[in-house]
Amino acid sequence: MSFLGQDDSYRRKKCNLDSQESMQTKQFINTLMKLTVMLCILAIVPACNRKQIKYETTGNIARYDSALDAIIDSTATAEIIAEGFEWTEGPLWVEKEQMLLFSDVPANTIYKWTAENGSEVYLKPSGYTGDEVEKLKEPGSNGLVLDNDGFLVICQHGNRQVIRMLAPLKEPRVAFLLLSEKYDDKRLNSPNDAVYNKAGDLFFTDPPYGLPTQRDDDPEKELPFNGVYQIKQDGEVRLLTDKISKPNGIAFFPDEQRLLIANSDPNAADWYILDLADTVIAPKLFYSATNERDGLEGLPDGLKIDSKGIVYASGPGGVWIFDSTGKVLGKIVLDAAASNVALSADEKTLYITNSGRILRIALK
Repeated sequence: MSFLGQDDSYRRKKCNLDSQESMQTKQFINTLMKLTVMLCILAIVPACNRKQIKYETTGNIARYDSALDAIIDSTATAEIIAEGFEWTEGPLWVEKEQMLLFSDVPANTIYKWTAENGSEVYLKPSGYTGDEVEKLKEPGSNGLVLDNDGFLVICQHGNRQVIRMLAPLKEPRVAFLLLSEKYDDKRLNSPNDAVYNKAGDLFFTDPPYGLPTQRDDDPEKELPFNGVYQIKQDGEVRLLTDKISKPNGIAFFPDEQRLLIANSDPNAADWYILDLADTVIAPKLFYSATNERDGLEGLPDGLKIDSKGIVYASGPGGVWIFDSTGKVLGKIVLDAAASNVALSADEKTLYITNSGRILRIALK
């Protein structure tokens, strides 16, 4: 009897311990689940807050051809994601950092925009490092592009040169490597926009807009023309053409044999093709808007070409959308001058520098 009683007592104690352990396990699991839920909420709330940002919109779509339906929705409008600048230019989407870089040319500043923080100063001074900034109307950076190693390359109006920033994208600073400042021993006018090919050659335009008067008769202008250039990998600067009066935006078609150049001349508001395969490179008319600009803000300016050869070109009245043959498919109609555009990495978003604003519009 005594042994049975001891066994019975042991079993009761064991049951109590098992019950306590089971309860502690349940409490631990419940606590762990609550912590997991809280962490999920903390992760989700900021994302929800970002999604809830509602931007004002502007513009509308003018559809000229049914081919536009595969590019952009006919009811799309552009979001105003940043504003309050003087004259924005040179937009560049940096996928790795999920940021848009752009120039405010009169302010001599590069800004960055992110969905989390909006716009903030990225680099200042960006285009002129001298001490006579007051004599220049547009001293700052203009076109921005990444080289094949991921470094930021800047067209500098005030310094009249093309440079590479000698700093990581995450840690910008005013430290530059000179890529080009002269042609034929004469100073460049004011490099405006640029594009790389896959081989690593840089192509850029050089109108007079960074000079004090912004005119071809400016006393500080040393070259007798406004050129389109190629900087080869060995540093040689080659003049491609001096036959475009005000060369501005520049981009390659996917074959990288043909360059499209915008001409910001009110008397020749055109886009031209330069075929690099030609023995003698001469501008060929892609499209002329000279007789289509009455009452419209803007001139042919910055542009981009997507992987399918679709052209997004700032021009009179907004952003013109062409196919690769020069056929106008439609326009993003805007009430203020568009100066340039940038595509996201997946080509589903178009960013537009629109006078003192930055716009974003969805593509298909």
